[in-house]
This record gives sequence, C-alpha cells and structure tokens, in this order.
Amino acid sequence: MAATDRYDAIVIGSGISGGWAAKELTEKGLRVLMVDRGRMVEHGEDYPYDGKSAYDIPARDRMPAALAKSDYFALNGWVQPSTQPFFINDRLNPYDYDAPNKFNWVRPSVVGGKSLTWGRWSFRWGPNDFEANKREGVGTDWPIRYEDVAPWYSYVEKYIGVSGGRENLPYLPDSEFMPPMPMNIAEKWLKTRLEGEFPGRKLINARLSNITEDKPEQNRSRCQKRAQCHRGCSFGAYFSTQAVTLPAARATGKLSLRSDSWVTNLEYDPARKRVTGVRLVDGNTGVAEVIPARIVFLCASAMSSLHILLNSRPAGSQRSYFHSNGALGSAVMDHIFRVNVSGEIPGMTDYVEYGRRPGAVYVPRFRNLVDEDLPFKRGYGYQGEANRRPAAPDGFGAAMKHGMREYGPWRFQMGAFGECLPYDDNRVTLNHNKVDRFGTPLLRFDVRFRDNEIKMMDDAQEQGMVMLRKAGLTNVTSYRGKHVPGEAIHEMGGARMGHDPATSVLNKWNQAHDAPNLFVTDGSQMASVSCVNPSLTFMAITARAADQAFKQMQAGVI
Repeated sequence: MAATDRYDAIVIGSGISGGWAAKELTEKGLRVLMVDRGRMVEHGEDYPYDGKSAYDIPARDRMPAALAKSDYFALNGWVQPSTQPFFINDRLNPYDYDAPNKFNWVRPSVVGGKSLTWGRWSFRWGPNDFEANKREGVGTDWPIRYEDVAPWYSYVEKYIGVSGGRENLPYLPDSEFMPPMPMNIAEKWLKTRLEGEFPGRKLINARLSNITEDKPEQNRSRCQKRAQCHRGCSFGAYFSTQAVTLPAARATGKLSLRSDSWVTNLEYDPARKRVTGVRLVDGNTGVAEVIPARIVFLCASAMSSLHILLNSRPAGSQRSYFHSNGALGSAVMDHIFRVNVSGEIPGMTDYVEYGRRPGAVYVPRFRNLVDEDLPFKRGYGYQGEANRRPAAPDGFGAAMKHGMREYGPWRFQMGAFGECLPYDDNRVTLNHNKVDRFGTPLLRFDVRFRDNEIKMMDDAQEQGMVMLRKAGLTNVTSYRGKHVPGEAIHEMGGARMGHDPATSVLNKWNQAHDAPNLFVTDGSQMASVSCVNPSLTFMAITARAADQAFKQMQAGVI
C-alpha cells in the first residue's frame, strides 16, 4: 500500500552517516523521515550492560561457542554477550559469498547502527589520499580533493568532539582537537626511542571521538576512561547517533523515526530519472508500503546500501536502474589487518596506569609517502598501546593469590591497518536463486585481498618487529591471522564517486548519476580507502552533501 504522509527527505539508515544526514536536513527546515531496520535504542535507557562488571554479564562477557556457531557467521571477536543485543542474527538474515573467498559481514540491528559499537578512531584523510588513484592510474579518480572536504571536517569535529594532539603532518592533517588522552610513561619512553631510531616515523596520541572536555550544550560528559564504549555510554562521552545527532534532529520537531523497517528497494521513474519513493517492510508485521519523498539519503551502511540499490530494478528484470554503466557493486574494499607485533618494555615497574583509556597511540603511515622501491602500492599504520597486566597465576594456594596481586612487566602491542586497492572485480551482486524472509535476493560477495595487500602486510609485520627491537623492547613477537575481507568492519566502495557517469555511480556531490534526487553518503561512496579509519570522512562528506541537497532544493533543481 502507499503511505499518505509526504516528507521532504527520507534518510535510510541511522548510523554515523544517517544520523548526520537527519541532523543537517532537519536543521535546515526539512521534514525528514529516518528509517532503520533495527529496533529502537534510547540513549542511556537501553544500554543493558553499561558500567557492569564481567561477573554481571552472561558468560563473563565471552561468547559461548554453541551460540556463536548457531546464530552468527561474522563474530571474529566483535560480538560478545554485552554487545549481542546490538547485532544482527545472521541465521535469520543470511548472505552469500563465493567460496572459498569468504566475506564476514558484521551488521548491527539497532537504531544508531555501528555508531554504538565503532572503534572511535577518527582521522582526516590527507591530500595524498584523494590524489593517489589518479597519480598511480589505479581505479577511478576522486572528483573531490582534500580542500573540498577540509571545512566540513572542521565543522563536524567541532560538533562531535575529537581528542588528539597537533602534529603538523602533511599526510595526516590535524583536526579541531580537544586535549588528547595522555600517553602513559611507557609510551612516552617508546616514543622518544622509536622516533630517534627511525627519523621521519612518528608515535602520536590516538585521535578519538571520545571527548576529554564536557559538552553541556549537548548534555554530554567527558570520557570516564572505562573502555566500555561498545556497550553504549550513558555519559555520551563518545560520538554516537543516540548521544549526538539524533537529539539534535529531534530538537527541530522536523524528524519522524521508524524503527523495525526494512527497506527492500527504491521506487524509480525512468522517464524522469528520479527516485519517487522508498519501499519498506515492517519487520514485525511483514506489511509493505511505499513512502514518497522529494529526496532520499541512502546511508544504510556500505553493503546494505548496495543491496538496496541492486534490488531497485524493473519488475521481471535482474538489472538495477542504477547499474546502467556496470559500475554498481564493483571495487568493494576493506582494510586488511590481522598483523600484530608486541614486546616487553624494560624497567618502570614502580608505575602502573589507572583507568582504561579507550585508545592510546598511533604510528602513522610511513611507506610510499615518497618514491620507494617497494613491492606494493599505498601503505599502512599501526594502532597500539602499552600496559601492565596483573601477574599470571603461578603455583598454588596463598602464594599464588598473593602473586596475582602483583603486576607483570610493561608490554607494548600494535596492530596494522593497511589500504586495499580498488579492484573492479571485487564486487557484490544479487543471488536471485536465494531470497531472504522478505523475498529479497541475498547479497552475494566475491571479494578478496590480492598480492599487493598481502605484500603490504608482510612489510608491516617485518617493520613492526624491527621497530620494536631497535627501540629497545625485548621478547618481541608477532602474530598474523587469516586476512578475511569484512573483518575490519571498514567495508567501502561499490557505488563510487567519480567525474565520469560512464565509470562511476555518484557525482562529486554524492548524487546518483541516474537520479539526482538520490544521495549516497556512507562507505559505498568511496573510490579508495586510505589506510586510516573512515568514519570521520563519512560524516564530513555527509554534511557537505546535505548542504548541497538543500541548496538544490531551494533552487528548484531537485
């Protein structure tokens, strides 16, 4: 059935991008409907394990193997009993992949999306990141540059609060910072030695969307250093839709919100080349309806947005309205990781650290910033921390108990995140032979890392060990797991921006070439992925696109 309500804009998805789209559009005076497939989670009220100790959480917050095997494909350490209420049940909502090229699709199932559980590392892209595709002849050229996004980075950062330290690095631009989370004594020691041994390489404060100063105008308190962010934070100390953008959008009186609403496709008028509405199914009743709107912001998260776009097709056809040039679904990317190096830091055993910082230190990219004779393109960075853990149990009885009141040595560990190149044949499609419980063909993944990424991780593992050893750490070891796309939860691409409608899905304002009233501003828009966490860039580009959409509406263009 068709809905009678009419909105100026529909925002599909309520996560990092969707929340920003709703905030910006409602603050400009538009009537906005935000829809999300997940159940409603109210800030501060629906965080069942916020502040709880391990003994107050089922299974001491370790996912039982039987449950993991029965209900979840994409666990990989990300889903725990304390966060399980925020994640989707893959058994009820399956997807498909081209074996043996496994893809682990980690999906939320709540309003707020991954903004409730994300890692909060917040970096600007640098000029080099927007220029690399063109310079190297890889993929398609970005239609925007750093200068186009820089003012929107500032706009977003001032609003959400980003903690970090100024470094004046051209390849990792500074943000509008709150004071950083201070390094502990062991990290300061390592910083001096590492930077002395490797001129040009840096160890810097983490850049986090955890605020270190109160924001009373948003009813948010500074970080309490509990490191429980992924459970939901009633203090509002980190950026989430619930704590930041949803209250702002609600305050305008212009927002309507529908949870438990699964968008299956966009309705489209091929004669006018316009999206006319959104078809959604009530997740509880199974009733379908089409809701019209002047503009649509598709922010369902990268792969979910591609699923919706691919399924927006004429009756009886398997080809999407938005697949006219063959670009839709291609060049899907994720960061490659699962390389970790660690070692013991000598001395300083008179010191321990109080509190649990939500992030510690970062080693920015140092590879291929200048011409180097390396067997791979692009580069990687490391996220790390130094800490002291309680001593391991040894012996029996009273001696063992007393020994466990002591601490072991300082240890430092860091994990690498590397850039994946945009390969056109890394793609997602629909499997028309398998459908979900709403009758939609399953999304099928055919995505894998290639030789370039594997050689990059070879280098990250080797260089990590060399750096720690030369800096003076002992018992240096490394770990390398299986590299499976999706596990970094930084999936991007598939509806890339570009200059040319023949080779891209979106223009420089995030508008679909095949429908100027459709804006796509989540990870699917990305033409490349840099090596830093992408969410801050999603926010900035979403705010920029919302501003352009409103201007075009005022001008009568859309």
